[in-house]
This record gives sequence, structure tokens and C-alpha cells, in this order.
Amino acid sequence: MFCPLKLILMPVLLDYSLGLNDLNALYPKLTVHVGDSALMGCIVQNTQGKSVTKVDWTHSPEQHGKDEYVLYYYSNLTVPCGRFKNRSRLVGDVSQNDGSLLLQDVQEADQGNYTCEIRLENESRVFKKAVVLHVLPEDPKEIVVHEGESALMGCHFQSTEEKRVTKVYWMFSSGQQAKEETVLLYNLNNPVRYPQSQGRFQNRVTLVDIAHNDGAIMLQRVKESDKGRYTCSIYLGSLMFRNSLTLHVIQESQTASRSEILGGTHVVIIVGIVCATLLLLTGLIVIVKKRHRNKSSESSTAIVESLEHTRKASLEKHVYSAIAALEMIEEPNAKSEAIYMIMHPAQPSLRSDPNNVSEKKTVLDIPKTDQAF
Repeated sequence: MFCPLKLILMPVLLDYSLGLNDLNALYPKLTVHVGDSALMGCIVQNTQGKSVTKVDWTHSPEQHGKDEYVLYYYSNLTVPCGRFKNRSRLVGDVSQNDGSLLLQDVQEADQGNYTCEIRLENESRVFKKAVVLHVLPEDPKEIVVHEGESALMGCHFQSTEEKRVTKVYWMFSSGQQAKEETVLLYNLNNPVRYPQSQGRFQNRVTLVDIAHNDGAIMLQRVKESDKGRYTCSIYLGSLMFRNSLTLHVIQESQTASRSEILGGTHVVIIVGIVCATLLLLTGLIVIVKKRHRNKSSESSTAIVESLEHTRKASLEKHVYSAIAALEMIEEPNAKSEAIYMIMHPAQPSLRSDPNNVSEKKTVLDIPKTDQAF
């Protein structure tokens, strides 16, 4: 019986002592870009006429890290802390129980949970509210469009409080020393209460979504003279956020000439690559063929030389053998040579002069064996 009662009373006591009612009721999430400003509200309702004596803002990183003070208010003195010193300020009206925080020039390291604690005079309770801050990469500060197109230029004031945009001013400057021109004016307190574009921007500029606290504009039919710096000032009551960006305009003639130049350059490059490739291939083929011919001629020359050497050696061998044989065969003795020389002309002389007795006698005196030879 006591356990259910205990479970019922514990949330009530915690709700009373720690202000969990406020924490659970409002746990908003805020998404901003690097460099933007973030308004995180912390307003206490039903204070029964009691004034705020202390306001503390702390930051808890999403990952494991140490909690750190962002800002605290005590005895009518506001003290920013640590790395938030020059970027945080209390913008709420403390006399109206408003301890809202404005964090400017948001950095990536600022992502995490922000907790507000408010204490009232003669009150032991602590009212708590929390905000989850997500930080996105920085918005582009330069926009490039073609002539005749439309350009969307953003101007956002991120806030967890449902505060309506009261003013939006857009100004233009074509250069550092040039005079600023008014692009658009919007003032909620103006009787007209609708955006007014002026000068050469008239009928070409419109607010995108002012109903949702968005001060972005759309510049239509962009001209070459529209290039330059645009500055937006957006107000939420007494709070102001400023953003600047640069618009670049590309002319159609420049685009066409660039495309023609690029096209001609591409053709020249491609033709050059093809010609160079063909020349290289031709040179390689010639070199390979020349090397092949040199190798084949060298091999054929070597073969011919070897054949000539072989043939020459065989001929010399044949000649030398023939000469040796002749030397061996032609070894005459004096007798046979004399006989040969005498016998060879002897027979015709007998036929021509048979009456020559001296020659006949000489023949008859030859021995028989020699005659047979």
C-alpha cells in the first residue's frame, strides 16, 4: 500500500523541487549553421510576483565531456564565461522572468545541450529548461547565377521562442567604395505592412516566407549590374541578426565564348594526342624493323662468312693435298727423263727420214726394257 503511494509522491516532489514540469513541457531543438546566431529562450511562468535572483546557463557536449558555464546572472550583473565570453549575452528581460540567451557566431564545438536554471527570491525551487543545439556547416557566402536566372539569398534568425520578425532590411553595394542601395524594406509596424522593393530592384525582389520568421529574398531576372555584396538585417523586437553574401553573375556571352574556347581547346588537344600517338607508333615500328633487319643481316653475314671460311679451308686443303700428290708423283730420275725426251721425238723422225742410219742405230742400241717403257 505504501509503495504505490511512494511512487506517486516522488514525481510530485521532484517536480516541485527541480522544476521538471517546465523541463518536460519545453525541450525544443534548434538547428543553426556555423556563424549564425541562436536565440535560446528561458521564461518562467506563474512566479506569483516574485523576481528572478539568479540565472545560470550551462553547456553539456553530446559526447563525453565536461560541462561548462556559458553565462550567469546574479545581483543585476551578467557574466559570460570561458570561450563564450564574447559571444553570449542575456537578452531576456529579467524583470519579466525572462532569462533568454543569445549565442552569436555559433561554432561547431557549440553543439550539445544547453540548460537554463532560474531561481526566484525567497524560493527554494529551481526552474529548469533545456535546448538541444545542432550545428550545420557554414552557409555559402558566395552565390553564382547566370544572367536572367533567379537568385535565392537567405537571412534566418533561429530561435526557440515564437517571436515574430518585426523588421527586414536588405541593402546592396557594388563595391567597397560604392554607395549602398536599398533592395527591400519590411516593417511590421509600418501601416503598409508589406515588403517594398525600391530603385532598380523594384518588382524583382520578394520575401520568401515572412510568415515563418524567414527574411530570405528571391531576386528575379538577375542582371549583370546586380553583382555585388548584399547585406540582410533581420529583427525580432530589439534583437537583430545580420548576414552578408556576395552575388556573382555570369553573362550568356561569356558562357558561350568560354564553351567555344573550351570546345576548340578540347579538339586541338585531342588532335594533338592522336598525332603524337601515331608518330610514336610509327617511330617504334621503324625502330623495331631496323633492329630486326640489323639482326638478320648480322646473322646472314655471319653465316656467309662461316661458309666462306669453310669453303676456303676445304679448297686450301684440296689444293695442298693435290700439290703433295703431284710432288710425290713427279720425282723423275735423270735416266727416264732423258729417255722420255729422246723417245718422244724419235718416232716421227723415223717416219720422216728412214735413211738416217745414225739415229736408227741409236734406237737399236736401247735396251729392251727401256723400249718397252
